[in-house]
Amino acid sequence: MSDQEDFNLAGLDNKELVEQIQDDLYDGLNDEVYEGVEILLDRGIDANDVLGDALVGGMKVVGEDFRDGILFVPEVLKCAGAMKKGMSLLRPILANSAIDISLGKFVIGTVKGDIHDIGKNLVGMMLEGAGFEVIDLGINNPVENYLEAMDEHKPVIVGMSALLTTTMPYMGVVIEEMDKRDLLKDFQVMVGGAPLNQEFADAVGAHAYGRDAARSSEMASLYAAGKLADRQKAANS
Repeated sequence: MSDQEDFNLAGLDNKELVEQIQDDLYDGLNDEVYEGVEILLDRGIDANDVLGDALVGGMKVVGEDFRDGILFVPEVLKCAGAMKKGMSLLRPILANSAIDISLGKFVIGTVKGDIHDIGKNLVGMMLEGAGFEVIDLGINNPVENYLEAMDEHKPVIVGMSALLTTTMPYMGVVIEEMDKRDLLKDFQVMVGGAPLNQEFADAVGAHAYGRDAARSSEMASLYAAGKLADRQKAANS
């Protein structure tokens, strides 16, 4: 719904407004998403519900359409910008909440020798939309960067990205070092990038292969949700 002239978001009821925010997020309309989130919060709607219903719900559609070839990278990046605009209102509220709804931390970075990051950034955006706290290490990461991030952040999953066939073997170097330190039992490793496939992921010892941004987010969410359920069950026993 891009025809927004004189459109009164405040005139919508809560259900309609959530649907409109999802549409505006899909269209990459930063200001409209921000305004819609602000209205819901002003009406007393819980920030967790705004996040889950409006923003994550909208990004789920974006992820599915990106996976199916309906949306492409420039459009998804616009959607990501709109999501971040809405999140700028929610983050301070969620940070002060006693309830931790995060799926956990996801460390992600492009491996040593590789400076390509568009794919990594897309995955990070999808993961954030799914409910992860994303620790982005950036590009050209040696094994030490991953090890330090694991020690500092204790992520649920460690993700490595590569676009070049010459740099993708370095993922094996990181995994081998993790194995030497007996870390593979503590951290799930996901690899992805244009030249990779499942066979390569299996060969280097990764736990998972992210074929694309949407699939990576789906796989990570399923795994992390299971871990979260286990933690909650243990806490209640």
